[in-house]
Amino acid sequence: MTMYAAYASNLDPTHMKERAPHSPVVGTGWINGWRLTFGGEDVGWDGALATIVEAPGAHVYVLLYDLDRYDLERLDVWEGADTGLYTRIRVRVSTLDGDILAWTYVLNAYEGGLPSPWYLEKIADAAEKAGAPADYVADLRSRPTA
Repeated sequence: MTMYAAYASNLDPTHMKERAPHSPVVGTGWINGWRLTFGGEDVGWDGALATIVEAPGAHVYVLLYDLDRYDLERLDVWEGADTGLYTRIRVRVSTLDGDILAWTYVLNAYEGGLPSPWYLEKIADAAEKAGAPADYVADLRSRPTA
């Protein structure tokens, strides 16, 4: 059975290669009905942490990975799912080839707080490199920071 991982805040395959070395990029897509936001400022290392939350009419651009079972365990540790920081959930991702189910992570903290400037810039730069539409990247770059 093929497993996929969808990442909205880490759209840089180089960074993901360190975390999930056996899981290649297979495309891009959108998680409809969700939006990228920040929360957990009190548990973050330098400002609020990225997450997605349900939001009718919104959508989040994601990079899709063909997820190896070994890498799924590694990602759980990397994302803090083993400590309760994030929870791994399944979401429906719309791609040019149709909808697929993919794993993603959501923060177990209240929404709110501001990301650090370098963190938001990293997210926006990676989105741009991953081919996100210009208006999506511009929206990311226009968000307030701590």
